[in-house]
Amino acid sequence: MRLYDVELRFRLMLGTAQYPSPAVLLDAIKASRSEVVTVSLRREAGGSRAGQAFWSMIRNLGLRVLPNTAGCHTVKEAVTTAHMAREVFGTPWIKLEVIGDHDTLQPDVFGLVEAARILTEDGFEVFPYTTEDLSVCGRLVEAGCRVLMPWGAPIGSGRGLNNPYGLRTLRAHFPETPLIVDAGLGRPSQAAAAMELGYDGVLLNTAVAKAGDPVRMAEAFGQAVEAGRLAHLAGPMEPRDMAAPSTPVMGMALLS
Repeated sequence: MRLYDVELRFRLMLGTAQYPSPAVLLDAIKASRSEVVTVSLRREAGGSRAGQAFWSMIRNLGLRVLPNTAGCHTVKEAVTTAHMAREVFGTPWIKLEVIGDHDTLQPDVFGLVEAARILTEDGFEVFPYTTEDLSVCGRLVEAGCRVLMPWGAPIGSGRGLNNPYGLRTLRAHFPETPLIVDAGLGRPSQAAAAMELGYDGVLLNTAVAKAGDPVRMAEAFGQAVEAGRLAHLAGPMEPRDMAAPSTPVMGMALLS
């Protein structure tokens, strides 16, 4: 998988929030084989700079960090947070979130496009958290985004793929653009389903962090993403209304 000019071997990306302990987080990342983790700038906040220890821990893993603008509700707030994140984490990558609804955490797609244009013009490599709307995604590509991250369902809901038709249509309209399902997945089978649609990767957090055993769940998601990708490349059979015998009947002996 190539994201901007970076090649990755594995297609699962993990968030780093809400884990029961730093040790569990590290074990989950290793079990998932993720090469990219998302980090909120808010971990660096506070007078004591308590987030420095967390940042050092992530940096020591040798992973690529994808800072995010989680919790931002305006263009100005998201752009400011992105600039701060670039200074702190030393990367042009930014997972851009501009939240428009407090209950569903649905993106403000108008603010998202505006912020994406501002940031790409300033040298950022933007990963926009968006809906599966074709026109919005088209505007994001026009704004300079070379990766799209449509949601599967509302953040943290675990509902899976609310609109498989929309996601499949999006894949067909942007065949050359890396597409990563971001948010709403709760089970490994849902991640596999996203990959079977032809998506390039999956980003998730809550489904692993809040599992009874986050390490095992991380491993399960990693395997599901790879299985879904292999199934897509293999070309799954199309569903049909009638049964079709799997054993040939021509030439079989007839018993009376």
